[in-house]
Amino acid sequence: MTVRGLPMTVPAPGLPTRVRIHEVGARDGLQNEKSTVPTAVKAEFVHRLAEAGLTTIEATSFVHPKWVPQLADAEQLFPLLSGLPVELPVLVPNERGLDRALALGARRVAVFASATESFAKANLNRTVDESLAMFHPVVERAKAGGVHVRGYLSMCFGDPWEGAVPVPQVVRVCRALTDMGCDELSLGDTIGVATPGHVEELLTALGEEGIPVSALGVHFHDTYGQALANTLAALRHGVTTVDASAGGLGGCPFAKSATGNLATEDLVWMLTGLGIDTGVDLGALVATSVWMAGRLGRPSPSRTVRALSHEDAEGQEGREAHKEQ
Repeated sequence: MTVRGLPMTVPAPGLPTRVRIHEVGARDGLQNEKSTVPTAVKAEFVHRLAEAGLTTIEATSFVHPKWVPQLADAEQLFPLLSGLPVELPVLVPNERGLDRALALGARRVAVFASATESFAKANLNRTVDESLAMFHPVVERAKAGGVHVRGYLSMCFGDPWEGAVPVPQVVRVCRALTDMGCDELSLGDTIGVATPGHVEELLTALGEEGIPVSALGVHFHDTYGQALANTLAALRHGVTTVDASAGGLGGCPFAKSATGNLATEDLVWMLTGLGIDTGVDLGALVATSVWMAGRLGRPSPSRTVRALSHEDAEGQEGREAHKEQ
């Protein structure tokens, strides 16, 4: 499922030599499915992603099943992944979620904050400051136990209820998450409205606030087709951690205008062409997303998956026709 010699490698100046992909398909992707994916299929999905070369795979969420029923099997799933030689971050919304994750041996956790009051209310039923107060003991306890903590920040570039989100408002919440001890931040374009100039402005403002670019990751949705352009803008600014979802799965169950995440395959295709190392086998990754699409009963929205799997199918048809002759 690859095209010989393509994409041609043509490096561009001012870009990193390696990017760490934070794969979110198994958590952020599957949480938005209408039907619940069987635990065994989820486990196989994560195993296949690891075999494709992804080294950070967000496994599940220890959110109350009432709110995200698709991930209610976290206790059953996580032990099935324990032998994998990869990082397996999990989402923990509060101390109860942290207790559940730590009991299973999780060593990387993430909290999920909002840059806007409307989304904080919709997602956490709290104000922004109330949610930060809830996260503080979670981060403190995790750090005391030597656990890596990621801070997700939603609605960094726009909010479906509030519209444009002022950059200083985003910076304030990033500062609070950093001060409470988060090791890294993921800047979320939850409804996919960011554009490259906006990305550059936010990253510049965070640098001026003293938050190092090495502690930042970006999480773009492709609602308006801007995810790769925004990623390139972030790379030019020095970001080396990019969130993506195999096959372009996902969205956000609490923001109905949020469509799919940046597809990991589309990201790898672009990075490969730029000569940026990811350690990912694109053919194996495409095969994994085709496999998962079959389990979900619909084609992958990733353009790279569609292109490469289509070419593979045409090649197979050609080989079969040649045999018949």
